[in-house]
Amino acid sequence: MKVSLLVTVYNVRESLPITLGSIEAQDYGDIEVVIVDGASTDGTVELIGQFAAKTADRQDFSVRWVSEPDGGLYDAMNKAFRMSTGDVIAVCNDKLCKPYAVSRLVEALENGGPRCVGAHADLVYVEGERIIRQWHMGQGRIRTGWMPGHPTLFLRRAVYEKYGLYDTAYHCAADYEFMVRFLKEEGNVLAYVPEVLVAMFYGGTSNAGLGNYLVSFKEGYQALQKNGVPHPLWITLRRTLRVLLQFGR
Repeated sequence: MKVSLLVTVYNVRESLPITLGSIEAQDYGDIEVVIVDGASTDGTVELIGQFAAKTADRQDFSVRWVSEPDGGLYDAMNKAFRMSTGDVIAVCNDKLCKPYAVSRLVEALENGGPRCVGAHADLVYVEGERIIRQWHMGQGRIRTGWMPGHPTLFLRRAVYEKYGLYDTAYHCAADYEFMVRFLKEEGNVLAYVPEVLVAMFYGGTSNAGLGNYLVSFKEGYQALQKNGVPHPLWITLRRTLRVLLQFGR
């Protein structure tokens, strides 16, 4: 199965080499890297061009990219999906911790049974080399306040084709709303790899300060309401508690 890794960036000259280096080091045999840049001005575009040229001769690896203004992160993610051709889709804006990360998640997906629509793993939030938060994801249900770590989520293309793309009306929680959309249905199952496979750069859309946490809380509640999930406030409180308990672990 071809895996499309969606990389959405804007003025990330310092961290982009880490992301792309971790992708280049993967041992999986069929990877498509789709990079959508929001018209960066700090040298990011030049780095993307160098990466595409450097990997142009690889038989197991392809790169397609664009740099142009967009409507923000979730608009860029939707654009990257439309550019992609893979059977499996994953958003990859951080660092894949292990060279077998893609292989391990695809293997879990393939072995997950007929109801398995994707796979996920554990992750850490990092600031430089320091771990800020460690997520032990485990298995669960959206209705109990559980959610998978979106940066580790590998999904069959059919999930996007059936349930749609990210709702750009959300500022912080479009990824959560998207996951609620398909995980509220008990027939959809995710395989779980109990290993840290992704290091997420701290300071992303939903974890950059108290203000964004409050927006994320509100939007998470709205996402559950929109999708008709009962007891949205209770679920949102449980989800928030799960997040807080991860700090310092």
